[in-house]
Amino acid sequence: MSVAQPLDSISPDLLKRLRDLHGTGRKLIAVAGAPASGKSVLGMALRDALRRNGQRAELVPMDGFHLDNRLLDARGLRARKGAPESFDVAGFIALVRRLRSDAEVVYPLFDRARDLSIAGAGVISPDCEMVIIEGNYLLFDEKPWSDLAALWDFSIWLDTAEDTILQRCVARWLGHGHDLDAARKRAEGNDLANARRIIAARLDADMTLSE
Repeated sequence: MSVAQPLDSISPDLLKRLRDLHGTGRKLIAVAGAPASGKSVLGMALRDALRRNGQRAELVPMDGFHLDNRLLDARGLRARKGAPESFDVAGFIALVRRLRSDAEVVYPLFDRARDLSIAGAGVISPDCEMVIIEGNYLLFDEKPWSDLAALWDFSIWLDTAEDTILQRCVARWLGHGHDLDAARKRAEGNDLANARRIIAARLDADMTLSE
């Protein structure tokens, strides 16, 4: 199912589909897409809409599982930060499995300004009913990432044009102090390469949203 809509606006149809999820226990909602596709915007809008609807919902970003720059340097991966192999995928999958329980779950967050992850910076309380998880590789058909697909109660793919991804990534790096040439080089050499890899190996989603 493909739907075009502003990502900060949640459709009644999407809310109904989430309310109608069967079974008991905490529900996990995946929001997947390429870099700068709007995952954070949609995730926050969805969390807020669910809360207005009377449900206890939280948002968990995948980015807290970036490997530290020292590890990336040791592995020759700093220039490819954000690629699948630059994450602690085993740790992230373990977190998702823990989130399926009704227990309190503590998780790391990524500080983009300092370019590092902060351990134990986020928490999901035991009474949380729905967790929206956003990240690039939640519907990625390469092992071990593809093991995640069976853990989602509902999945959303953001279909974003390559030109839009590039423009947003350049703007992001400009915002972090890069000049225009450096911002374009980083966006084209890394972010766009990751985006193409993600799109080429994406798994089916329960719903696809386009801007």
